[in-house]
Amino acid sequence: MRYTLDKGWVQQARAVPSPNCGPRPPGTVVDLLVIHNISLPPGCFGGDAIEQLFTNCLDWTAHPFYAEICGLEVSAHFLIRRCGELVQFVATDLRAWHAGLSCWRDRENCNDFSIGVELEGADEVPYTDAQYATLTSLTDALIAYYPGLCHDHLAGHADIAPGRKTDPGPAFNWSRYRASLASAGDTA
Repeated sequence: MRYTLDKGWVQQARAVPSPNCGPRPPGTVVDLLVIHNISLPPGCFGGDAIEQLFTNCLDWTAHPFYAEICGLEVSAHFLIRRCGELVQFVATDLRAWHAGLSCWRDRENCNDFSIGVELEGADEVPYTDAQYATLTSLTDALIAYYPGLCHDHLAGHADIAPGRKTDPGPAFNWSRYRASLASAGDTA
């Protein structure tokens, strides 16, 4: 699928606006895409807990794990479900709260200049073909929309927060992802 952006919103994504965002610093060039993973509760896929977390509607008593994240206010620009569905929480022109304490190529506060994409998954669980297809199409659309973003500006959460984060984990196939971008670019 080819994605198109209008005012920072992917027209083909299901929009679920999150309040956990804000303006980027003036003059910021968006030039980094950060890949994460998330599952709530950990290791459980499906359901609406991720959307509830990103919109501050999660029932903190619904699962014992939620006590560990109680009150957390986070978001990402996108979530790619196991089936490949693309959900958007924050316009890409805004700053989503996905990276936390982070640094990339000697630049701190990656939220300021990055786009965060969450894959529904876990570090050790292989991602689905549908997720790779959606991620490839989304990446190509973002690169077309943001002149500062390129194939060399893709990182995992673990790359920008080493020692603190491990996602997208060893199950994420970077070679497959980068090869799919090169293939998509050759045919576009």
